[in-house]
Amino acid sequence: MPSYDKAPAATIRSKKDESRQMKAAHWYGKEDVRVQGTAVPKVTDPQDVVLRITSTCICGSDLHLYEGAMPGMKKGDILGHEFMGIVEEAGPDVQGLKKGDRVVASFDIACGSCFYCKHKLYTGCDSTNPSEVEEGMYGHHTGGFFGYTHLTGGWDGGQAEYARVPLANTNCLKVPPGLPDDKVVLLSDILPTAWHACELGEVGEGDRVAIWGAGPVGLLAAKCAFVRGASRVILVDQEEYRLEFAKKHIQGVETINFAKKKPQQALREMFPDGTAPDVCIEAVGMHYTQSWLHWFETALKLETDPSEIVNELIYCTRKGGRISVIGAYAGYCNHFNIGAFMEKGLTMKAGQCPVQRYWHKLLDMIQEGKLDPSFVITHRPPLAQAAEAYKMFNNKEKGCIKVVMKTGAGTAAQ
Repeated sequence: MPSYDKAPAATIRSKKDESRQMKAAHWYGKEDVRVQGTAVPKVTDPQDVVLRITSTCICGSDLHLYEGAMPGMKKGDILGHEFMGIVEEAGPDVQGLKKGDRVVASFDIACGSCFYCKHKLYTGCDSTNPSEVEEGMYGHHTGGFFGYTHLTGGWDGGQAEYARVPLANTNCLKVPPGLPDDKVVLLSDILPTAWHACELGEVGEGDRVAIWGAGPVGLLAAKCAFVRGASRVILVDQEEYRLEFAKKHIQGVETINFAKKKPQQALREMFPDGTAPDVCIEAVGMHYTQSWLHWFETALKLETDPSEIVNELIYCTRKGGRISVIGAYAGYCNHFNIGAFMEKGLTMKAGQCPVQRYWHKLLDMIQEGKLDPSFVITHRPPLAQAAEAYKMFNNKEKGCIKVVMKTGAGTAAQ
């Protein structure tokens, strides 16, 4: 792996304390998650910390792995990229953290020193992901991500009782006393991702915003859009319980159930002046096909990702408007309507969220009471029930919006 600007070393495979065992959620294939025992990780590099996990989430992008839609997984991989815990051990070069501190870990693993990190593009870190396959697919590789595919480094994840966080000076956020896990654990991924969605779409005062996907990221993006001054926010989904949840918890939000009415038709009725949303946000991702055509094309590997939702955003955004894509995609799509995109004069931005760019600002907003992301958390099972929790979340059962799994260590910290 190349090293830039004296970037510190980042060893992907942790040293293990074979005398100690922990429980962790392992991936074994499509819809096959197993909680098994494995050795506890140890400090491996000088900037490492080892966390005793208190809260660890199942993210919507984890469901892409669960459904086998994202390439590069290996049987036995430890899942999870959204987690927090208590510092159990710290390497000699760790600054500002000590044993006993509560910290949130960023889902993206950044060195803090390379060209991309210096430009606050932490998910593009050049020093934490050696995947030549991803570089071949994309022209450049991304940074490393916890508990995701080997395209993003193959790092052990945080759906476990312990996790090693490399380069902790960049990838850990110390949590002030008095804030419960539920208010801050989502700083690991989905709250910054929701804010990033609004940043990409340049959501500001008076904007009219439509968001596809009323899962936890879409809900938080709606909340963030209002905080940033949006005059209207419309959530689009087909699960009525999610839309009812949104109306209960986000004052002023409007909804469209696309199972009952096509979004383009509904938006025309909602904008009788002939305009349309200034900003449309894609918070869904790759494995939700709507038509038989795209279902067959993905099944036959003629495309990896359907273009249906992105095309719908193109149709529904006003002329000269902005599109933001933060739903996870992997590769190629067919039938992308580049003509409509160009002729309408649209702007589209996309990308994985550089968590470290936003989390200090968002932590301040949580402390000031301007944002409380915990409203999306509906289920708090123990880590031992990870397999059941994945199934419930994936199948949209029991009114599930967001799952935050707790460990024994989490009881006192909540």
